[in-house]
Amino acid sequence: MTTVDTSQDIGKFADLPSGRVHYVESGSGHPVVLLHGSGPGATGSTNFSPNTDALAEHFRVIAPDMPGWGHSDTPSEAGYDHPNTLIELLDELGIDSAALVGNSMGGVTSIATAINHPERVSHLITMGPPTVTGPLTFSPKGPSEGIRVLVQCYFDPTPENLKRLVQVMCFDQSMATDELAHTRSEAALSRPDHLDSFRNRYLEAFERVVGSLAGRASSIVAPTLLIHGRDDRVAPFESSLQLATQIANSRMLLINRCGHWAQIEHAAEFNRAVVDFITNN
Repeated sequence: MTTVDTSQDIGKFADLPSGRVHYVESGSGHPVVLLHGSGPGATGSTNFSPNTDALAEHFRVIAPDMPGWGHSDTPSEAGYDHPNTLIELLDELGIDSAALVGNSMGGVTSIATAINHPERVSHLITMGPPTVTGPLTFSPKGPSEGIRVLVQCYFDPTPENLKRLVQVMCFDQSMATDELAHTRSEAALSRPDHLDSFRNRYLEAFERVVGSLAGRASSIVAPTLLIHGRDDRVAPFESSLQLATQIANSRMLLINRCGHWAQIEHAAEFNRAVVDFITNN
């Protein structure tokens, strides 16, 4: 029997061909879709908790829980295909084109959608997408410290391990509280089906998506803002540097004293940058 963490606000549900997807929605105007990262216990609303209200003053903001996270269904036997699920959600909500704001895994989903469905993406904004496929100049080879800790948490999502994860995610260690670690641990443990699916199927699917993007970012036509923390220990900022060299209509915002959660650690700057970028491009 599937259990759900009821400490999180319940929004709306969309019954899509790929499964039931939960999302929260607020504001009006141009659609902006916020796409969360892959950490255990992550949801659309929690990953963007300091951003949703500020952005909703200007836009129609939609924050889904992607399949395998939050209150959404576990992916079917067909596996993870978040870009396809995103297009299904846009169709269900009657949205022809939206600005995509993606953190980490959500950034990869946003990039894939901008490449494969350019007519559906008005603006592309990413934060820390782990998309490096070529040689690294400033970063060690192999899985990053953050990726290693994240995967370990899926096999053993204790508060102690989640504390290590949030410490890696943040530059400002005062944000890595015991309360946050316990909340994320409880949210992860409330969906054992999600944990099991990630352990058995997610990593292979994610590597396949990232591999499919190699050499194709130059086809992106949407105005693109690449936000990255200089001190990101999950995805090196070289991934955004590589994207900036490939996407013609792009700019990069590299934030000092900032880890993997730019939208949380530097929320005010992030909100200003996103509002200005979407409004004026």
